[in-house]
Amino acid sequence: MPDEICATFSVHRLSILAPDGTVDEALMPPLSEGDVRRLYELMVLARTFDQRAVALQREGRLGTYPPSLGQEAAQVGSAFALQPDDWLFPSFREMGVQLTVGYPIHQILQYWAGDERGQQAPPSLNIFPICISVGTHIPHAVGAALAARYRHDPLAVAVWFGDGATSKGDFHEGFNMAGVFRLPLVFICQNNQWAISVPLSGQTAAATLAQKALAYGFEGVQVDGNDVFAVYRATRDALLKARSGGGPTFIECLTYRVADHTTSDDAGRYRSADEVAAWSALDPLLRLERYMERCGFWNEAYASETRQKALADIDAAIVTMEAVGAPDPDDMFVHALSLPGQRQAGQRKGV
Repeated sequence: MPDEICATFSVHRLSILAPDGTVDEALMPPLSEGDVRRLYELMVLARTFDQRAVALQREGRLGTYPPSLGQEAAQVGSAFALQPDDWLFPSFREMGVQLTVGYPIHQILQYWAGDERGQQAPPSLNIFPICISVGTHIPHAVGAALAARYRHDPLAVAVWFGDGATSKGDFHEGFNMAGVFRLPLVFICQNNQWAISVPLSGQTAAATLAQKALAYGFEGVQVDGNDVFAVYRATRDALLKARSGGGPTFIECLTYRVADHTTSDDAGRYRSADEVAAWSALDPLLRLERYMERCGFWNEAYASETRQKALADIDAAIVTMEAVGAPDPDDMFVHALSLPGQRQAGQRKGV
């Protein structure tokens, strides 16, 4: 009948770690003290890498770089839940994901210096190259998940993107196919509130991004993206569901891009200092420190030691990266296509 309700839906928001360092014990995932320390050390590494990368770009030693300051929990927390056999599809702001799964630091730097050899992942990592084009890797991740289904591989696929990607056709096409085939796929959106200079309100009239999954027949959840425990739990649960045949999940991580979109951007031209200050007070690293201090395994000496180790690792990687030397121009043809066409063959002769 016309007046009957066909279905009702709701979107739940998950939050575990408050800004003051207290947690909802009923929702805490099973993490040991060692796990929490590792999460903290990876978040420090991600932030230290980000700071050094921006400095290197200003010195002319890297090309244009997209800072990830303030998004460490969304990246480290989600990647920490992965298993070695899972496949990863990062966009261009997931350095924290790469660092968490053990991608060589010097190769990440190598890529941002303009050397595509940095994208040649170690054989032990099931990770696709960084995708600069907004949202175009989402259908690729769907294809990988479909291949895993056909092969009966007991794994999951995870794909990361920003809120701007939800305005692209690739996003909707990928979601539709994932829902129809109930693919073992986890979509992770870092909703950092801005797609370059376009605010979230300029991209969608929806109350949440998570609800977009409901239109395609699978679960969408919203998490506090500055809460590493909530991100980890939501991702772990979604990956377990994907591997067991339960289908895809869309996780919207509410976070904030504290820095500029890239080192070529000036965010001060389109957003207020008050907005940045309000989100900076919700710093994901600071709240984890407060939690660890409450538990008795964080102090300034440990924090300093962690920062110094991260800086030493990154500085060593910089030396390695700059010692590699310039790539062979022929590489742009060798790795572009499995069988170069006539045009590429002609261009290659001129190298």
